Amino acid sequence: MQTEQNTLTTVETAGKLGLLPEEFTRICEILGRTPNFTELSIFSVMWSEHCSYKNSISWLKTLPRDGECMLAKAGEENAGLVDIGGGLGCAFKIESHNHPSALEPYQGAATGVGGINRDIFTMGARPIAQLNSLRFGDLKLDRTRWLLKGVVKGIGDYGNAFGIPVVGGEVFFDECYNQNPLVNAMSVGIVKAGETASATSYGAGNPVYIVGSSTGKDGIHGATFASGDLTEESAKDLPAVQVGDPFQEKLLLEATLEVIQTKAIIGMQDMGAAGITCSTSEMSAKGEHGMDIWLDKVPTRQQGMHGWEILLSESQERMLMVVEKGREEEVEAVFAKWDLHYAVIGSVTEGNRLKYYMNGELEADVPAHDLVLGGGAPVYKREFSEPAYFAEAQKFDASSIAIPENLKEVARFLTAQPNIASKRWVYQQYDSMVGTANMSTNNASDAAVVAVKDSNKALVMTVDCNSRYVHADPEKGASIAVAEAARNIVCSGGKPMAITNCLNFGNPYNPEVYWQFVGAIKGMGAACRAFNTPVTGGNVSFYNHTVVSGKQAIPVFPTPTIGMLGLMEDKERHTGLSFKNEGDQIFMIGNPSDDMHSSEYLYAFHNVKLSPAPAFDLDEEMVMHTAVSGLIANELIVSAHDVSDGGLFVALAESGFLHNKGFSIQTDDQFRKDGFLFGEAQGRVIVSVSADKLEAFNEFMALSEANFTLLGEVTGGEILVDEESFGTIGEFVQAYEGTLPAYMNHGK
Repeated sequence: MQTEQNTLTTVETAGKLGLLPEEFTRICEILGRTPNFTELSIFSVMWSEHCSYKNSISWLKTLPRDGECMLAKAGEENAGLVDIGGGLGCAFKIESHNHPSALEPYQGAATGVGGINRDIFTMGARPIAQLNSLRFGDLKLDRTRWLLKGVVKGIGDYGNAFGIPVVGGEVFFDECYNQNPLVNAMSVGIVKAGETASATSYGAGNPVYIVGSSTGKDGIHGATFASGDLTEESAKDLPAVQVGDPFQEKLLLEATLEVIQTKAIIGMQDMGAAGITCSTSEMSAKGEHGMDIWLDKVPTRQQGMHGWEILLSESQERMLMVVEKGREEEVEAVFAKWDLHYAVIGSVTEGNRLKYYMNGELEADVPAHDLVLGGGAPVYKREFSEPAYFAEAQKFDASSIAIPENLKEVARFLTAQPNIASKRWVYQQYDSMVGTANMSTNNASDAAVVAVKDSNKALVMTVDCNSRYVHADPEKGASIAVAEAARNIVCSGGKPMAITNCLNFGNPYNPEVYWQFVGAIKGMGAACRAFNTPVTGGNVSFYNHTVVSGKQAIPVFPTPTIGMLGLMEDKERHTGLSFKNEGDQIFMIGNPSDDMHSSEYLYAFHNVKLSPAPAFDLDEEMVMHTAVSGLIANELIVSAHDVSDGGLFVALAESGFLHNKGFSIQTDDQFRKDGFLFGEAQGRVIVSVSADKLEAFNEFMALSEANFTLLGEVTGGEILVDEESFGTIGEFVQAYEGTLPAYMNHGK
């Protein structure tokens, strides 16, 4: 009897599943026949952008992916893996969950957290820290506040229950994200040498297990959903959004780490995008073997599920494991101990064929290698062209902007801007102290610092990207994102090691969007080579725009989020961002500037939406990093804080908030005063120096190649700029802390 699953398909069917006509033709050539519906569904998810990176992989391969610290090359495993010494490795990765979060923010964000943590512990690493990078639209909109509340609660509820601290992150607002929020989640874990697991499969006859939650209809075709436009009809795709269970994930974590210790595991992979389809095909392709899978043996939550539904389901908290034949009892004892459901759903076979059966009937027969990235999946280089806005932005002339008469009002305005103001409303919903290793809770620093247990080392980590800069100039803006991440790690006392990235862009078939993507890759690559921070992996998220009434909407700002990992060899070198002592001298390391391009000041206060990216020199940035690292190593400074969003004044104010310290500074009459205070030129760090270290500081900097400037001194609370009172630090704290609660509690 013919069913939907074995009905032969057409090019029209392929189109409905997100495949191009030429891709359907290629599938027919690979199979030597017309695929049935189940087989076409398999190809559609595995050849989706989300799984195959077909529109991005050719450019991703130009990024630096090797380095002395690397233990696994980019793309080899579920996450990047670097050597942190002492027989330990650090696994880390960042991924997006943008489309699901746009439709159902709570579950979309929660399952993003669950998925990225599974990537870490599937490799045998215990997660120790989480970070996130969030982008939302105009906070005046009810939808934006609904999205923000749902995403933050989803991250908090899942992460807190799972028991891994959220140690850092960023939140950015712009109307370009009104319809398409970005939710990027990062996880970091530690594993002992020799205790890692690989996402592979080999050994004919070895049993294939599914472990964890039962399979339901949530998330079916989720990978395809994440590889297409959002439209007014997208709410109908809610079944493509998964549902998470952090308590089940906690059990899965402990069981996974314990079962690795048995040495009975050949390989394992979590079931994220494309579920069983992805895990079986990627593991088989890597191990150069095939599998026979019996779909009717998969535990399901709903009766009557079709084979293709079981294959494509993205139900959460599930793992695929290949076990050494004869050692089944050892691993099953671990699953039973942790009260986890499991089932043998197949066996490894010789060759490269994946054969999926349902109730004894063959549902699909496909070659594993032809499904996956690096195998037979298509690879494209799209056309790209420079958008008209780029040339228009270069025409901006700062002299057309009048200097405001009252710079004190400007300072207060900026301090209360959502992009600058305190994000306490967000992070107070996260548990940052579970595990007791977070060193930056009581000593805030530019990057998060997490102690490595039983050692004197600490991991230093951050997520960074100013998408406004990337929109203004993709190549320079992406370089700045890498440089700022490195700067934050250096200011905290660490040494940058490697990055993971989450590349959020619009439709790759739009030549102007693809131009942004190509430029960002070039800029990222240049900066990573300069800082010797190889790319360990990450994720590409295209199609971040919404089609309304059939018209192409403006895509989100290009947002290549950089997750960077650094190492602090001695925890005593942890350097905070806060001023501590009245009378300490304040210096700027780096070149003074009044460049206000793409600044919050220009964008929000003057409403100038198009201007070039801010001043940035990669060589000068590196010289400055060397100087700051030396100052910290020689214990010559009290604090260090980079100048970024909001410029010099905001950096000084943020340095004063924790201990209620003000500052008295002099501007430089060679520069525009507003640009000097509020411009966002890169490559600058504010440091404070105590009187007893002042002479040694000056001697050190005199021998350094970096420029340094005395700005003034720390005060007891008053803020003076060129001897003019701007009020007290307490007044700015009120503006800084009150903005987000005012929006979220009452609207505005």
